[in-house]
Amino acid sequence: MPPLPNGFLNGHGRGLPTDPTAFEARFSDIPSAIDIPVTGLDTEEAVEVNLEELLDDPTELCTLLENEGAAKNFWMVIALAYAKQRKADHAIEILTKGLGSLSSGPPKEKLGLLSLLCWLFLWKSREAPRVIPDGQEASEIRTKDSWLSAATGSLNEASRINPAFPPLFLARGVLYLLRASLHPPSKPLAPGAVDHSERVETLRQSLKCFEDASRVSAGRNMMAVLGRARAQFSLGKYADALDGYQEVLMKMPHLVDPDPRIGIGCCLWQLGFRDEARESWERALDLNPESKMANILLGLYYINDSSHYATTDPAFGPIYKKAMTQYTQKAFKLDKELPLTCATFGSYFLLRKAWPTVESLARKAIELTDVNAIASDGWYLLARKEHYQNIPDLSKANEFYGKAELARGGGDKGFLPARFGIAQIQVLLQDVDGAKFRLEKIIQQSKSVEAMMLLGALHAEDVFANQASGSKDDKSTEIKKATALLEAVRMAWKDGQKKLTADSSVLVYLARLYEVDQPEKSLQCLQQVEQISINDLPNKDPPEDVENEEAYRAKLREQLSPQLLNNIGCFQYQAEKHDLSRDFFQTALNACVRAGEKDKSLDTDALVTTISYNLARTYEAAGLLDEARQVYEGLLARHRDYTDARARLAYIELRQHPTDQGPKAMAALYESDSTNLEVRALFGWYLSKAKKRTTNIAEDQEQRHYKHTLQHHDKHDRYSLTGMGNLYLTTAREMRRDTEQDKEKRRKTYEKAVEFHDKALQLDPRNAYAAQGIAIALVEDKKDLTAAVQIFSKIRDTVREATVFINLGHVFAELKQYSRSIECYESALSKDRAADPQILACLGRVWLLKGKQEKSVSAMKSSLDYSSRALAIIPAQVHFKFNIAFVQIQLAQLLYSLPEPQRNLAEVQAAAEGLEAAIESFTTIAQSKNPPYPKHDIEQRANMGRNTMRRQLERAVQSQREYEEKNAAKLQEAREAREAEMRRREEERARVAKIAEEKKRQIAEERHKMLEVSRELAERRAEEERRKEEALYTEDEETGERVKRKKVKKGGKRKKKGDESDTDEGRDGRRRKSTEDDGDESGDDAARAPKKRRKLARKGHGKDGFKSSEMVVDSSSEGEDAVATTKTNGVDSTATNGANGANGGVQMNNVDDDEEEANTAQQTRKKISRRIADDDDEDEDNDTAAAPPVASYSDSESAAEDSAPKRNVFVDGKDEPMVNASVAAAGDEDAAG
Repeated sequence: MPPLPNGFLNGHGRGLPTDPTAFEARFSDIPSAIDIPVTGLDTEEAVEVNLEELLDDPTELCTLLENEGAAKNFWMVIALAYAKQRKADHAIEILTKGLGSLSSGPPKEKLGLLSLLCWLFLWKSREAPRVIPDGQEASEIRTKDSWLSAATGSLNEASRINPAFPPLFLARGVLYLLRASLHPPSKPLAPGAVDHSERVETLRQSLKCFEDASRVSAGRNMMAVLGRARAQFSLGKYADALDGYQEVLMKMPHLVDPDPRIGIGCCLWQLGFRDEARESWERALDLNPESKMANILLGLYYINDSSHYATTDPAFGPIYKKAMTQYTQKAFKLDKELPLTCATFGSYFLLRKAWPTVESLARKAIELTDVNAIASDGWYLLARKEHYQNIPDLSKANEFYGKAELARGGGDKGFLPARFGIAQIQVLLQDVDGAKFRLEKIIQQSKSVEAMMLLGALHAEDVFANQASGSKDDKSTEIKKATALLEAVRMAWKDGQKKLTADSSVLVYLARLYEVDQPEKSLQCLQQVEQISINDLPNKDPPEDVENEEAYRAKLREQLSPQLLNNIGCFQYQAEKHDLSRDFFQTALNACVRAGEKDKSLDTDALVTTISYNLARTYEAAGLLDEARQVYEGLLARHRDYTDARARLAYIELRQHPTDQGPKAMAALYESDSTNLEVRALFGWYLSKAKKRTTNIAEDQEQRHYKHTLQHHDKHDRYSLTGMGNLYLTTAREMRRDTEQDKEKRRKTYEKAVEFHDKALQLDPRNAYAAQGIAIALVEDKKDLTAAVQIFSKIRDTVREATVFINLGHVFAELKQYSRSIECYESALSKDRAADPQILACLGRVWLLKGKQEKSVSAMKSSLDYSSRALAIIPAQVHFKFNIAFVQIQLAQLLYSLPEPQRNLAEVQAAAEGLEAAIESFTTIAQSKNPPYPKHDIEQRANMGRNTMRRQLERAVQSQREYEEKNAAKLQEAREAREAEMRRREEERARVAKIAEEKKRQIAEERHKMLEVSRELAERRAEEERRKEEALYTEDEETGERVKRKKVKKGGKRKKKGDESDTDEGRDGRRRKSTEDDGDESGDDAARAPKKRRKLARKGHGKDGFKSSEMVVDSSSEGEDAVATTKTNGVDSTATNGANGANGGVQMNNVDDDEEEANTAQQTRKKISRRIADDDDEDEDNDTAAAPPVASYSDSESAAEDSAPKRNVFVDGKDEPMVNASVAAAGDEDAAG
């Protein structure tokens, strides 16, 4: 019987296969049959046992082995045969009985069985569950810890027999490695702290055992190196682990089970080299297509790659399909119990909502894995399964999320998706504060986009809930936090490397947060939502009937959400872009119709009603009152109780018919619904316009109306409070202020007005109208213009109405900032108030003040123009007539006071005509029923115009006429002189331009000539180069190729060794010539003197005046090296032979010689130098004079030799090479010969 192999325990004796495709599988050393010797009476017999068809019950085999006293090898081979067929329990039974059979023998006989038994226990531990599965008792199944305990016992027993038994080191390392996987991950440590957790200490012990196993095998045990790399990987030393795996791959390149390429890929992945990791796994799959680990790891690579794309991205589908079908599914078919495959496949079935399959795969991943991260994935799958149910079990989901986090260490090192899931469960459990705290911790550690989205949404919901409840709590901090978080998410979308997809919900939250303070940003967010929605439309091909892009986009908008279009239209309306808002409202109505056609069960009536009302308001703002009336009437036809539509109809009626139908419509509206606060507010506004003015506020109709509203309907009605404040402001403004008592009464009235406005602001801090009332009180009562300007400026950003600009114009006029005041009044005119006579009168007043301040005639004329426009609107208004007459008087006074050069005759004559008109106007106004000023004062002003100013203007007209006639000739001369100067300057410019053009032409001609000369020189140089090449090269007679001409050496001269050819052929020729010369030398030594060679050697260290510290001597005998030694500073310096890596020189041994030989060497060196100079002269004679010098490799070498200090050593025999001989042989074919 042949000797039984031992399975190459510890990896000894396994050589590298010569055939790259021939690699051995596990248990390949187990024979197909084994002969068990049986002791007979006469002859030795044997029982043959077929190891490929083993018995289901090994009892008979064990009995046979026990009876025959079989050696340990028989027990081990049979046990391995059972293990080969994955019958590990039978193998363990056989080894146990074998240990009992060998108990009477030497203890060392049991070492092999104990070692093999330990490995089988470790194998069973890999396949055993971590925890007892649900529904099974502890006595029914053994866990990993149980098998590891059994392996520990077997290992300890073997160690007691022989602790230095080599296989025990490897087994103990694997035991520690598996035991470390059962320990929980270590807790987070402070920076710089050393981790002494149980898991890390166990891994360190494992690493030490693998190092011992590698040491006792003198580094030949590749399994020990693999184990060491695996322990380093678990400790996070990925670079060291990579070195270990690469060492195994270099020494055993055809090893595929286990495959070091898998470990190399994992290390590269952890080090950030994802593509290199993929290449390593693909190589492993090429060598072993049935590798389940290579398949699942490649599947994970492509799953990770697909995560960089949105699920709607066309690139996502092919990548994800490749990951699941090509790799993950194949790995699952190869081994349905592989934990990593189960966890990966479970996520796919989770998306398919195949809950039973998810449960089964997750349980397998948890129970069968040795890796905590895979167990964490299993718990996470169970948590998501519970979380995604229609009626989720939140307690279970929270529990599973917690286990998933703890499996990866918990705390800061926990599983981020699991921590995020816990935060989601806390939100569902109404533990919002706990969720916020957890999300803030996540964001501090990882900047997770999902965590920022959820936390920002929670803060935003707090703000919206506070607004809906009407609470007065300050939520500005929450607004800032929500805005910052959501904007950070929005910025992350712009990062091309992250490949994130924009989420509409984030933009909607931002739009709501920006709505009050920054409506323009809110509009931008909604427009981005619109673009995202358009991009997500399934069919975006332009219809045939669409002519332009805008119409095509409007067609696409009809497929969007009506709510979105309505909100965009509202923001456009607030921005006073009424045409755009009208288009959006119309499109929103069309979208409602389309949505109703798609879903008959959808109730679109409320949407249509709201959007139609908004559309009518845009018609009103655009002045299309008839269209607005039509829409409102359509709404009332559908909803008779729609009070807002009736109120707007009454307002339109009042605008179109302010004297007859309008008041009747208002009265009918008020009678129909007098309890509606909106109706009462509109009726109060109507009373403020139509009431009869009275100085007694108690008798004012508007005041009674507001008072009734506050007393009987709502004491906190903000419109009524604001209206009461405005009434008291108007009353205080018109009160007398002659006596101190009148002034005190007026002050108290202002205080009363401020009280009403302050109450309205307390109820609504954003009530701009109440704030405007307080600012008016500050101006009129306290004269605090600076504070009033600040308030009005803030209100202007909120309320875009004419009243705000009018008040700002008043304040700037009081501050004598007339330009800004004019701007404000002009803005008020543009706010649908172009025909407002009060604003025109204010503009006339400010232009008058500006003209008087600046003594500007044009400003006075502008004042007169605006005053005339105000009078044209209301011709019967006496005050406006007085304003015109007053401006005319002021203009006449200004022109009279101006000197003659600053006015002209036409202006003075026009002022005189205006003065006459002003005199007539004052006379008429004085005779009117209610003049603006006392009659006597007006008559005095008219008399002053008749008597004084008329004579002044007459004199001014006369003097202006004389001035202009006197200066007419001077003006004509000055005009002619100016024209002559302009003509002269034009002629000078033309002359300078002509000179510049001529200079450019000359420069161009010179450049052309230079180019011609350069071209001729280039052609001549090319011709010279061609001639030189023809002189240097000729055609070979044998091959016909062009070769360089050989130079014929002249007798008596030797060529310098450094003077070599430029080409590689020249260098090869030198090497061949050197060999030939050596041959000639050996053949005819007596015919000529020995050759003397010079070598380039490393620079000497002497600091005297000589170029070299060595002495050059002639060789006195053939075959012996001539050596020279020089004493420097009294010390013998001896150099050893060796290649100089930097200079390519060779150092020669130096020996002592006498002074005579040194002198001879110096003379010889001088003679050689002269010969080298002669060679140089000869080379210069042979060179073509016209050709430029060409620097070659050999020339640069010679130059380097000539420039550096030389140490020439002449030796007999063969030349010493300047470089390593192996390097020369590798690059030169002749060197080998």
